[in-house]
Amino acid sequence: MSDLSKRRLKLWIRLLGVTRGAENHLRDYLRREHATTLPRFDVMAALWRRRDGVTMSELSRMLLVSNGNATAVVDRLEADGLARREAEDGDRRRIRVRLTPAGLTSFEAMATGHEAEVDAIFDRLSDNDLDTMREILTRAGKAT
Repeated sequence: MSDLSKRRLKLWIRLLGVTRGAENHLRDYLRREHATTLPRFDVMAALWRRRDGVTMSELSRMLLVSNGNATAVVDRLEADGLARREAEDGDRRRIRVRLTPAGLTSFEAMATGHEAEVDAIFDRLSDNDLDTMREILTRAGKAT
């Protein structure tokens, strides 16, 4: 194995560590401050971005999860009055899900705190650091 190969492997391990650390911090924040989970936040974020609603298949693709996982989260959101399912154009076989007004309000409160937490996680990075990392990660992502 070449020196460069070993360095790339170490970088991969470091990226995983940073990602997992940030994710764990955000999971803890959402649990403590909003009594919610990261998957629930992610579903609400996807629905917030698509105010006109999405099908369950679209939602699963957007979040890179199975239909079953997305359905379980949407079931709980619907039971809590934060999301609703509606037949598309009267076709009961094609269902769209969207946030309710209460869901929009709830998500926006969570999103504000979530953004502040992400900002705090990366507060030691300068504008230049962020630009450089974004460019590097964009190049790295083109290989996949």
